[in-house]
Amino acid sequence: MNPLTLDDVRIELAGRALIDRLTLAVAPGECVTMMGPSGCGKSTLLAYIAGTIDPVFRGSGRVAIGERDVTGLAPEDRRIGILFQDDLLFPHLSVAGNLAFALRPEVSDRRGRIEEALAEADLAGFAERDPATLSGGQRARVALVRTLLSEPAALLLDEPFNKLDAQLRNEFRRFVFDHASHRGLPVLLVTHDDADARAAGGRVILAG
Repeated sequence: MNPLTLDDVRIELAGRALIDRLTLAVAPGECVTMMGPSGCGKSTLLAYIAGTIDPVFRGSGRVAIGERDVTGLAPEDRRIGILFQDDLLFPHLSVAGNLAFALRPEVSDRRGRIEEALAEADLAGFAERDPATLSGGQRARVALVRTLLSEPAALLLDEPFNKLDAQLRNEFRRFVFDHASHRGLPVLLVTHDDADARAAGGRVILAG
């Protein structure tokens, strides 16, 4: 795997710098946590990295995965996965349908890959379930599995633990960080929660 590198990244809103000249390298298997007050540009930075920044903001600076400069690429070509506070599962699709959406077209045994991924997440037998029938923790795991099935080269976490109760939050944190570490993914986490940063176990940078 390769590092996620940001070179001289700047996020502006109406001419005012929210993130100014950020240079950062996140190593494979490392999780760097960004903390700071609401409105300081943390989530917008993740959107810039992913290629989905709102046009009301202006972003500049280089985003790279290893030697591959992805700054000018469309979001789907960057191979950067992102998890949000909401799981964003498609309500009209089964669990398997949601996961199939993430698979690359060249994957041949799609059903087998989905079943394998569900088993890894302790969700064996859930393929045909309606997402509406799942618990919050189960939905969160399906969302992560969907992201991982897209074979990302880096993972962005935009407060994905925020809406879970305390016990589920602890379990899902460990699930996310273990899977990211096992795959050697560079991870950038945005959070307001000190416990998230402690669980991530890596460097903490402050925004704002």
